[in-house]
Amino acid sequence: MSALAHAGGGGHAAPVGPPVERRGTWIPYLLLLPGALWLLLFFVVPLVQLFTVSLQSQYPGYPGYYYRDLNVGNYWSALTEFAPHFGRSLLFAGLATFFAFCLAYPLAYAMAFKAGKWRGLMMICVIAPFFTSFILRTIAWRQILSDEGPVASVLNTLHLLPGGHITETWMAVVAGLTYNFLPFMVLPIYASLERADPRVIEAGGDLYANGFTTFRTVTLPMSMPGVLAGTLLTFIPATGDYVNAELLGSDRSTKMVGNVIESQFFKVPGGYPTAAALSFTLMALILALVFVYVRKFGTEELL
Repeated sequence: MSALAHAGGGGHAAPVGPPVERRGTWIPYLLLLPGALWLLLFFVVPLVQLFTVSLQSQYPGYPGYYYRDLNVGNYWSALTEFAPHFGRSLLFAGLATFFAFCLAYPLAYAMAFKAGKWRGLMMICVIAPFFTSFILRTIAWRQILSDEGPVASVLNTLHLLPGGHITETWMAVVAGLTYNFLPFMVLPIYASLERADPRVIEAGGDLYANGFTTFRTVTLPMSMPGVLAGTLLTFIPATGDYVNAELLGSDRSTKMVGNVIESQFFKVPGGYPTAAALSFTLMALILALVFVYVRKFGTEELL
């Protein structure tokens, strides 16, 4: 007797019911609707409006008034007239990202592998600055770096401070950027290191590798997703920042492109098209750099 007869208790197969109709397929789209509407109203629409403003032209002889046009000259002016500000923004953001990485990686490593019962306290110390206003933290940093502050006094005593002061220099701007965006570097690296399997790291020692070789070949590659995320979270906002350059820098030599955009929007009559063109040029430049960086140093989890 066939297996079918045994299964059905006879020579006939059990009747198969109609296929179950899938219901509720619209529910995921309904759940996405609030977020999609939010992005449409407060991201896409303002972005399109900003792009249209970047192509407008000013009325001759009427500062502060402009009309709808296709004036691509605003972008040419943004790239030529304000090229030093773009270079300064990329340089300061790159230095701040590098210094933040140098400070964040040992801290994240200690939190993940060495902190023990102090891990929670260290995490609180990293997150605590977020409970204070960004501007207040920058003003406090200005007081720390002032000519009468401890940092400048010690450096002047050791004759290690050219010019005799730190504020209103590029060093103060980079220091402020590094401090303000340091948590954005620490937390992703810590998350990657915490998920790392300690047995894999111990295997490096079992294979007679020294500590540096184990770190270079095992620990660092496993933490690369966090390093990549941390560098992006630090570099991107630091490039467009204007608060640190405004409060810690000088009027001309340390101004970044964010300060120019702020001035064109709020202080220069009829500067809206130039400010919008600067904003789009900065976004395009950052997107290009991020694409190259992710393609070269990214991991499969982020590509």
